[in-house]
Amino acid sequence: MPILGSIIKSAIEFRSRIPMENLKSQDAYRVQLRTLKKLLRQAQLTSFGEEYGFQEMLRQRNPLHIFSQRVPLFDYDSMHRRWWYRTLNGEAYVSWPGQVKYFALSSGTSGASSKYLPITRDMLRAIKKTSTRQIWSLAKYEFPTEFYSKGILMLGGSTQLQFNGTYYEGDLSGITAGNIPFWFQHFYKPGNRISKETNWTTKLDEIVKKAPEWDIGVICGVPAWLQILLEKIIETYNLDTIHDMWPNLNIYVHGGVSFAPYQMGFEKLLAHPLTYMETYLASEGFIAYQSRPHTSAMQLVLDNGIFYEFVPFNESNFDDDGNLKPDAQVLNIREIEEDKDYGLLITTCAGAWRYLIGDTIRFTSKALNEVVITGRTKQFLSLCGEHISQENLNHAVEMLSAKLNITIREFTVAGVKHEKGLFAHKWFLGCDSPLDAAAAARLLDENLKILNDDYRTERLHAIREVTAEVMEPSVFYQWMKQNGKEGGQHKFPRVLKNAKLDSWLEFLKPRKTETRPGS
Repeated sequence: MPILGSIIKSAIEFRSRIPMENLKSQDAYRVQLRTLKKLLRQAQLTSFGEEYGFQEMLRQRNPLHIFSQRVPLFDYDSMHRRWWYRTLNGEAYVSWPGQVKYFALSSGTSGASSKYLPITRDMLRAIKKTSTRQIWSLAKYEFPTEFYSKGILMLGGSTQLQFNGTYYEGDLSGITAGNIPFWFQHFYKPGNRISKETNWTTKLDEIVKKAPEWDIGVICGVPAWLQILLEKIIETYNLDTIHDMWPNLNIYVHGGVSFAPYQMGFEKLLAHPLTYMETYLASEGFIAYQSRPHTSAMQLVLDNGIFYEFVPFNESNFDDDGNLKPDAQVLNIREIEEDKDYGLLITTCAGAWRYLIGDTIRFTSKALNEVVITGRTKQFLSLCGEHISQENLNHAVEMLSAKLNITIREFTVAGVKHEKGLFAHKWFLGCDSPLDAAAAARLLDENLKILNDDYRTERLHAIREVTAEVMEPSVFYQWMKQNGKEGGQHKFPRVLKNAKLDSWLEFLKPRKTETRPGS
């Protein structure tokens, strides 16, 4: 298929030379204000728009001030309880024009039960538009012509949707599957039949069977599940690396979870390095993507159906459980600063308004509107003021892996009570190699002292003990399967609290962790 590859590469390079709105040199605030006005205009006749006076806002030269005063802050529970339940019942024009026919099921890594997130026709168009932009960005990478004719393996949840008589529900990948461009079908693997499979084990087995028939150039998926798949292929066909089967594999597109803890183990499956490209495609919308080489940051999509606001991630704005306080300080894109963590609020063409998506981000370049995801608002550890972020945890584990030359495939940490009103941290580490639990706990403790000044201070006073328990990585996946979170876009939470911690500890009770040499 070299001719097809040449045609596609030429098309991408030609499209990249067409002048587009250059948001890097424009005022991002002005672009975002225009986006907000468009959203207000489209939703002015909805119940939500009438409740908060969108028509009056639109008569203002700058509606942002009155918008931020009138429209309250929402999380999923408050948005669903006040508005989206009506959308689920089939009512039209609730928080977005028309009747919503699709709902993406998402539990993220914090919520206990599934969330029903509306996916409108406008949102599907926006996702398709941003996906196409990401494809055009490949022109900035120096891939050979033949690369553009290779297959793209997308390992996600089932694309089979359930219809209840009023709406369709399922994984976002299933909802967007019908919007895949016709020319992309030739490259898309594992294909429609396997993608619809609802049993995760069966899906992996089917992919393994078909793997020798494909010439894969790009793989996409959550690191943990994709690593399991690649290992199954290597084991089944007695390969040294995945490149023995797919020599043209060049790109790994990932998102939703930090890749850093997985990278060492992942790269043992390769014969040569890959280009890593991160995307920020959530069930709530396509927020950002890596648009250029030689960076790990992603460029926010500012002009395609999403208006952003930013809440400084601190004790003044969030409570001990990571919930947003009603009087939280909210900033627009003109007011943010680099190298500070923010909770992300989005207003979208799917009818989300000032909605806390649950992620924390950090601007690495205000000039380029580039961000990195630093964690989750509810996945931080702060029993006594240690303020440990998910980013801190990822880096601590990455440093441990590098120090001992091992791969920690999964991990989580919990804060527990210690005697005399003090506290302790308990780590749970999923590792295939022999690992001394006490030594691992000691190194993790030392790493966090380096990474976090607050932790170092509290370690002298309130945090009296740090322990670790080592187990097979499969234990983590078994717990996820038991809770209906196997495969697809599901991730194991990095911090366990409350009901999830109770569930995890109860799950571990009857299990005897395998004893390894030195553990």
